[in-house]
Amino acid sequence: MLYSNQVKKARLMILPAVFLILLFYAGPVLLAVFYSFTDKMLVGIKSKNWSFVGLENYMVMFRDRNFYLSLLNTIVFLFFSAIIGQQVLGFFLAQLCENADRHIAHITSLIVLISWVTPEVVVSFIFFAFLNPNGSLNGFLQMLHLKPVAWLYDHAMLAIIFTNIWRGTAFSMLMFQAALKSVDSSVKEATYIDGASGWQILTRITLPMISGSIMTNTILITLQTLGLFGLIYALTGGGPGFKTTTLPIYMYDKAFAAYQIGYGTAMAIVMLAFGMILSVVYVKKLGKDF
Repeated sequence: MLYSNQVKKARLMILPAVFLILLFYAGPVLLAVFYSFTDKMLVGIKSKNWSFVGLENYMVMFRDRNFYLSLLNTIVFLFFSAIIGQQVLGFFLAQLCENADRHIAHITSLIVLISWVTPEVVVSFIFFAFLNPNGSLNGFLQMLHLKPVAWLYDHAMLAIIFTNIWRGTAFSMLMFQAALKSVDSSVKEATYIDGASGWQILTRITLPMISGSIMTNTILITLQTLGLFGLIYALTGGGPGFKTTTLPIYMYDKAFAAYQIGYGTAMAIVMLAFGMILSVVYVKKLGKDF
């Protein structure tokens, strides 16, 4: 009887959270799914007198060459800036901070965190000034007697990848710092005494023991990077041409620049499904590897 009452109280306590999730997450998702089957426009006659078109938006999307280009750009940007860049650099910084002097570790963490708390638009303007033809990077190259490079034109994808790594690495670093603190140092010391190398300790002791944090961090930074919009839009606008147009940028262009709300929400649903599929793959693959 006592257990039953406790369960009822626990359910009542989580009801507000469940209500907020349904209101601010499930509600908009269901509305987006609904609009994705319509020809609703943002302005004009179709903004009020829209009609159901079934799977037409999805059929048009899968015949749209630019959709596949934006999907490819998204995968390249996601892989190199989040899965490789932020994850590897974040773990490297966390490992350095763990082995460094306490004061140096705090200063390093503070410096890295400044980039994370800086708004995306501000970061975009900083890197626009840094990477433009008359910017600091080209000034440094000229000091080395090298030719200046039009980074935001000739290497636009590399520019947004580097910018996102600079801004987002702090999150991975914090995740891995917390995970490394949970690893029992006596286990590593015993392994080292038995003759294991630093690489063996890392790959056979440390990484398997923090596999849960690796999986969680991979999922979170993937979903965060998959939906990244402000940084890319402010830095390159998706250009030059179509070089840095990712799915969120293309979805915005279709939904709010071309006013095709139905088509834009269909693309949003595909992007949501893509993120969910990646999350499932991560859970199965990382769980099996470790």
